[in-house]
Amino acid sequence: MPHRAPTSSGPTQALADALTAEYAAIWAYGVIGVHLADSARQAARNAEAAHRARRDALILQLSANGGQVPPDQAGYALPYPVTDRASALRLAVEVEERTAGHWRAALPHTTGADRNRALAALTDCALRATRWRRTAGVTPITIPFPGRPV
Repeated sequence: MPHRAPTSSGPTQALADALTAEYAAIWAYGVIGVHLADSARQAARNAEAAHRARRDALILQLSANGGQVPPDQAGYALPYPVTDRASALRLAVEVEERTAGHWRAALPHTTGADRNRALAALTDCALRATRWRRTAGVTPITIPFPGRPV
């Protein structure tokens, strides 16, 4: 998972950074889902599908606009070992918060439809992070400014 802060310097770079975060989120959900069961596992599948849809849309958009499409990596380093339900839920929260941070960073660099997409993605990530916090029993369930570095 990318540990670096978003480096956006324009709309194309901001969206490319968001794409990299989406790649990492998809990869992480493969690890997360293995350690969950029942409704939590289904929530992980749904989250992965949402990140895949955003990834696909970004690849098409960047390609159509002649932008550089960053490649996906074969794997991503996790911030800690994921060995059980608790660590999987903690990672799910972190994945959504990190991805939200990349979308939040894209907001000042985008306008119009791109800005609307970035805001929708930020909102989706914040909602999923809240649901994961609730599932994990983490308080507070919500944070005041999703995607903002702590």
